[in-house]
Amino acid sequence: MVGTSGDGAAESAAALDDAAFTLMDVWSRAHNASDVPVPSTQLRALFVLERGAVNVSNLAGELGALVSSASRLCDRLEASGLLTRDHGRDRREVTVRLSPDGQALLDRLRRHRREELTRVLASMPAPARAALLWGLTEFHEAASKPESEGDSFSMPA
Repeated sequence: MVGTSGDGAAESAAALDDAAFTLMDVWSRAHNASDVPVPSTQLRALFVLERGAVNVSNLAGELGALVSSASRLCDRLEASGLLTRDHGRDRREVTVRLSPDGQALLDRLRRHRREELTRVLASMPAPARAALLWGLTEFHEAASKPESEGDSFSMPA
């Protein structure tokens, strides 16, 4: 589909956009599983916390939310047993981390996602799966290169 650098990039982008929409549909089936009863905003927070403990202010920054909104989100996640709060010596500095139940929920979600993906991939011919894997690997490498110093991106849940 894509020849030399830039050739057919717009057509490839359109095809990728369509495929990404389909992938999001497949993923939404996993999110809607009865044993993953967490809204997408809360899942995004859990994915941030899976990378390591952060303070509420940093979590808010990662989510693009106000600190007060992130704090209320943490209240709900803590009440559900999905995160824990650690109060430091300075009571204003609160660190939040993923609880074992939170990690278990993310593990279930990944398992559901992979089951859905396996179902779809199993219906594809082996050469098509290999080509897809190669293309996704190349895409990941290209997308992971920052355009300039300080550029970053975060993944949606």
